[in-house]
Amino acid sequence: MRIVKTVSGKKELKAFIDFPHTLYAQDPNYVPELFIAQRDLLTPGKHPFFKHSTIQLFLLLEDGAVIGRIAAIENTNHNKTYGLQEGFFGFFDCINEVSAAKQLIDEVYNWLEDRGINKVIGPVNFSTNEVCGLLVEGFDGPPVAMMPYNAPYYLTLLESLGFAKKVDLRAYRYTAGNYSERSLKLLDRIEERLKRNRISIRHIDMKNFRQERDALREVYNKAWDKNLGFVAMTKEEFDYTANDLKLILDPKFCIIAEQDNKVIGFALAIPDINQVLIKIKKGRLFPTGLIRLIRDKKKIDGIRILLLGVVDGYRKMGIEACLYGGIIKQFKVKKMKYAEASWTLEHNEMVNRPIEDIGGQLYRKYRILEKQL
Repeated sequence: MRIVKTVSGKKELKAFIDFPHTLYAQDPNYVPELFIAQRDLLTPGKHPFFKHSTIQLFLLLEDGAVIGRIAAIENTNHNKTYGLQEGFFGFFDCINEVSAAKQLIDEVYNWLEDRGINKVIGPVNFSTNEVCGLLVEGFDGPPVAMMPYNAPYYLTLLESLGFAKKVDLRAYRYTAGNYSERSLKLLDRIEERLKRNRISIRHIDMKNFRQERDALREVYNKAWDKNLGFVAMTKEEFDYTANDLKLILDPKFCIIAEQDNKVIGFALAIPDINQVLIKIKKGRLFPTGLIRLIRDKKKIDGIRILLLGVVDGYRKMGIEACLYGGIIKQFKVKKMKYAEASWTLEHNEMVNRPIEDIGGQLYRKYRILEKQL
């Protein structure tokens, strides 16, 4: 017998977080999320998202065993920003059965419709500021840090339930030696030209992290405001994310563009911590996971280029190329083996072209789907 159960307590939340470990137990590419991080993310009062918006978690049980999970999400800030009544689904994992997926999606429909929402979009875990997208191309290896992973059959399940493509997200890959040395050499000339406009490129100053964090938030909310579905992060949301990233940040991989001491753009790459997390059973730091994390973090030889943005009025001046080039130069200095630039919107040529010019190879695609209720 199958039933859908709303998550309302710690035991059910634990089951919700742990289900993917069971579903992907035989998949060598699966990377478990840290339990403590997922618990805080999904607990009202822990994550600042809950100060303005609401979610409901659901479990699908068969004879008491979990066979699926999903979250219904009402992002109030999204709807205020765009004047719409849209909802999201996220944290979707399910066995390969259309009937099982339908039971979960129906719960999302009902929950959202009760709130006057007329369209559902996903998978999106809260917003496009967090993990989002369904992997549709590139199942040949583990995901990099903070990128989603799912079985290939997920797209078939969701399309069979009436979901259609909203937009594709791209991931590009560099490997040691395959980036364009010629393009990197041109960056020195571009930087010299920028200096004539009082624009300089530097690394983040970790001694003034709070001040830097506030400046980067302003740039983030301005530089990404035209992206599809973008919602400005509140100060608390940005600080929460920045403080988490600070734990693994290498300041050489956070590069800032400024004019007259005013930040106008930045790029951020983070170590691919998934190289370590893939070895931590069920995402538990205790009793041995923390030791492994501390020990193996130093061995990470890949990065994810997570963010790159320049505020309006300073675009198409070569700043984007300098920021990407600065990351790749550090990639070379630190003898990294690979870098992933992700994600970018499929139609964002202003970002995609510089990535390709330096030698990035499109190797994975993720899809956000939608359905009218």
